[in-house]
Amino acid sequence: MTDIRFGRLTDLPLREAWKHEALQFTPWLAENIDHLSEAIGIPLELTGTEVAVETFSADILARNPMDDSVVLIENQLETTDHTHLGQIMTYLAGLEAQTVVWIAPAFREPHLSAIRWLNEHTADGFSFFAIKARVVRIGDSPYAPIFEVVEKPSDWERRLTARKRTAVTGTSELGDAREAYWAEYVKRHPNTRVPAKRGSWISFSPERLPDIKVVLWIGQKAAGIFVRGHSSITTEAFREWIMPRIPKLEERLGITNRSGEGTELGQTFEASISDPGTWPAAQDWQENMLELYLSALNAMAGEENQ
Repeated sequence: MTDIRFGRLTDLPLREAWKHEALQFTPWLAENIDHLSEAIGIPLELTGTEVAVETFSADILARNPMDDSVVLIENQLETTDHTHLGQIMTYLAGLEAQTVVWIAPAFREPHLSAIRWLNEHTADGFSFFAIKARVVRIGDSPYAPIFEVVEKPSDWERRLTARKRTAVTGTSELGDAREAYWAEYVKRHPNTRVPAKRGSWISFSPERLPDIKVVLWIGQKAAGIFVRGHSSITTEAFREWIMPRIPKLEERLGITNRSGEGTELGQTFEASISDPGTWPAAQDWQENMLELYLSALNAMAGEENQ
């Protein structure tokens, strides 16, 4: 019989894998968001990291493409605390998130109780998760991340089935509104680069910067535009590229009130996907800003390549 060697699976402190939450764990999770997607059972598309909300910065903002809903992800490398719970509630209001995912190596019972209470008492459509993060290895093997769902909505599986059915049949009221918004956008601006399509996010790459995206979006309280990296580059690489260029881009664009920090350069305009009366002004603003952003980025790239 061939000898088989067995090793012991060992749990390691998260800080042995990631020394710094914002500089290491958040970028890693943003680049490997599929790990979290598998744990909670829904697809996730990254839309931003370190997103400014009042005086705080939300760790990760993502989108569930099945229903265009916003997913807020807040992570810690230590046991949960009241400060992060308070920040989560601030982000929930400021970012219009419908799904909140709180990640930590351990949860204090009062915080688990708060997650359960929120799942039981908030309006339909909101979902709250407590996710235990682990890092394990056998002997000298590479580190292996594990996400364990500690708390979730009691009817989560039923909700998933309903969302999948809606995605297939295309009967989402919000999805129909977004489709109508972009269709009206194209009618109002027939020479636009914007395609008539369903979805809350539409992206464009400057001619001289194929790894950069300019994104247009429309939500319940605002329409907006922001700059992010293409999926071909890492969050950290984009951060290193954009940060030293932000002052010059802001000067070119005339920006004095940026909507994001860190990996975002963007602005918002007061409008609502639920109020068609706000659409024309928002569409005019977005069309103008799209051309300004693309021109500014292409001009800057041209100057740097001279």
